[in-house]
Amino acid sequence: MNPLFLAHGSPMLAVEQNEYSKFLQATGAKLKPDAIVIFTAHWETETVTISSKDDEYETIYDFYGFPDELYQVKYPAKGSTKVAALVGQLLSDKGIPVAYDTTRGLDHGSWTMLKHMFPIADVPVVQISVNPYRSAEEQYQIGEALRSLSEQNILLIGSGVTVHNLRAVKWGQKEPESWAVEFDEWLINRMNELDTKSLFQYEQLAPYAKMAVPRAEHLVPLYIALGSGNPAKAPKVIYRSYEFGTLSYLSLQF
Repeated sequence: MNPLFLAHGSPMLAVEQNEYSKFLQATGAKLKPDAIVIFTAHWETETVTISSKDDEYETIYDFYGFPDELYQVKYPAKGSTKVAALVGQLLSDKGIPVAYDTTRGLDHGSWTMLKHMFPIADVPVVQISVNPYRSAEEQYQIGEALRSLSEQNILLIGSGVTVHNLRAVKWGQKEPESWAVEFDEWLINRMNELDTKSLFQYEQLAPYAKMAVPRAEHLVPLYIALGSGNPAKAPKVIYRSYEFGTLSYLSLQF
């Protein structure tokens, strides 16, 4: 069960039928995980915090100003205290402190994609927070601690966006800005070369890093997913496109 990094893009993804939503549907149809562990860019805490519940999640609408139909969407997935405890133990065993949350619902970093991938919400979901103030290497180590999940048929997903600068979007523009493409190319090339040393220093080494990543919360899930994959195997680009000139939909399998 190979870990994935998936771009969650705009909340409108939940109700749109486009090339990316079709990709998510096709990807989900190929997978039969026993559970999903998803790190979402839209839940930030200092300590790695794990959703721990067995009942149904509330669907959180953590956005505003969108069409009414988006606020009618429900994703009634259930949690799994058993999988939450497993994740917590794996992290604790590597010296990574954890906390548990029994009340928080699924935010749009999770449900907008999962709605397409697993539309009947029959796979238990464990949602996990991110801390954008940890170094890239520390994010990788979080994923590294969870490598064994794939052997237990548990799908780990990092939900974020590589190029995420809402001040730089070009509304209506279909062609991507060259700097956005160049930043993604740098990431892909370093991952293909298994060059984690450079990846850990992306802020200093990657072209247009400050433009592409003004704040790290959306890039963090990439490093976690990367760390959870096979360190001797280059990742596979499974989808790539751009919206509004700069918003990247780069998605990878590890």
